Amino acid sequence: MNLASVIDKLTNMPSIEELWSLHCELMNDFGFEKIFYGFTHYRLGRSLGDPEDFVVLSNHEKEYMDWFIGESMYFDAPMVRWALKNEGIRSWGIVRELAEAGEMSHEEMLVVNRNRQEGFVSGYTISFKSVSPRSKGAIALTGARNATQEMVDDIWAKHGADIIAINNVVHLKILSLPHIGPKRELTTRQLEALHWVGDGKTTADMALLMGLTPATVEKHLRLARDVLSVETTAQAVLKAALQNQMFTVEY
Repeated sequence: MNLASVIDKLTNMPSIEELWSLHCELMNDFGFEKIFYGFTHYRLGRSLGDPEDFVVLSNHEKEYMDWFIGESMYFDAPMVRWALKNEGIRSWGIVRELAEAGEMSHEEMLVVNRNRQEGFVSGYTISFKSVSPRSKGAIALTGARNATQEMVDDIWAKHGADIIAINNVVHLKILSLPHIGPKRELTTRQLEALHWVGDGKTTADMALLMGLTPATVEKHLRLARDVLSVETTAQAVLKAALQNQMFTVEY
């Protein structure tokens, strides 16, 4: 399949699950066995926001993800730290260089050593251009287990331009699709209420439009705030929009 066909197929994927499955297949064909994608809308200073609000996609095993995300080890991962400060592409050769020079913290070395135990010693990280000061997205492409960085560099020399193009398209497509966990998914009525709030309607207006009592409208708004873990309805509208639960085209 040529690059144009690949991009056409990716841009027409109807869900993140299908998009990610195809992307993993494509990257594996290039020689990248494991992939980790992360995105946040809620970066502020050193904080990346609530982990439950992250968009995290990976084909790593659950045990590794429980450690890396569940125990917040990602914050001390050298390439994550690089991605937070930079945009563009970086070879994992920098990790070896810093480790050999003794320029890594104890916490960073814990991540490096765990990755070495898993055989994750080579790869590339792409840090995507941010759409706002508070957003950040990046993807880690890990070479086959125990593949040297030199082997992965040869892959990149031959196919790097295509790999970058594909990953940029996937990143932009992810941003256009709903990205919610089961605990953050709004009901149809909750979404309807938030849509009317976004349109500037009052509670009385919404009760008439939805065929409900004002008290029931308020209940749906309260439940929407609870689901999204926010204090105000305005915050709920914003978060639902950022998660692409609102104002999106149905496929």
